[in-house]
Amino acid sequence: MERLGRILMVEDDSNDVELTLTALEDYNLANEVVVARDGEEALDYLYCRGKFTTRSSDNPAVILLDLKLPKIDGLEVLKQIKSDENLKFIPVVVLTSSKEEKDLVTSYKLGVNAYVVKPVDFHQFVNAIKELGAFWAVINVPRQRA
Repeated sequence: MERLGRILMVEDDSNDVELTLTALEDYNLANEVVVARDGEEALDYLYCRGKFTTRSSDNPAVILLDLKLPKIDGLEVLKQIKSDENLKFIPVVVLTSSKEEKDLVTSYKLGVNAYVVKPVDFHQFVNAIKELGAFWAVINVPRQRA
């Protein structure tokens, strides 16, 4: 099987991080998952700043992005990603508990690839992560820059 891409998960809730990691690992859907606990850390990772200055410079295959984050919120992170020539082709999946229509509309206006509301039920949440991971890490063919 071809090497699967790295996933950047931007999530401040420890329980959601653990559930997501478990679901992805159970189905071997990523070689590596990097977890950023706030928006600032996510941007530091993407721009190889701070504690990430020595990381490999290749972009993640997909970003799982929560909206309600400390320091820099998810919508601002999304805005910066989609306005940067080196980052804008990375698929971004908003994975959030927000059911607010304004968050959904703003996310799509900023260029999000998918918007998924986290199910409250444990089994539904795990199944949603498995399906997301399978699509974005395996099935989706990344767009090449023109």
